Amino acid sequence: MHIRPITAADHAALIQLWRRTPGIRVRAEDELEPFCGYLQRNPDLSLLLEDDQGRAGGCLLVGHDGRRGYLQHLVVDLPFRGQGWARALLQEALRRLALLGIRKSHVFVLEEAPEALAFWQMQRGWSVREDIRVYSTTGD
Repeated sequence: MHIRPITAADHAALIQLWRRTPGIRVRAEDELEPFCGYLQRNPDLSLLLEDDQGRAGGCLLVGHDGRRGYLQHLVVDLPFRGQGWARALLQEALRRLALLGIRKSHVFVLEEAPEALAFWQMQRGWSVREDIRVYSTTGD
């Protein structure tokens, strides 16, 4: 297993990975065109965990707004869990953001994703924000 930047060519494999992972919602923003736009705006930040045959074993989408990093879709496929790969993806993402001067990051975790919630609760330096609410729009 090794970690490398995600490319547009990885899209189909990642969609499959996300769809089979409980706690991940695949939405219109995950379709190929917005996915590629995200990668172009955040070059070499999003990460793929890949096995020796080139198959996707995990991923983490990473972006920033110039001040804060934003992490999405941290996934390690079931056969590869428990080996520290989620932490490795996270550490590499934070390292890459730090090289850009980004030291503070946010992650949004669905309440219906207990494994993800447990992962983030165990991560040193990460805490639940009780002082803010997130509002979203679909752009309609």
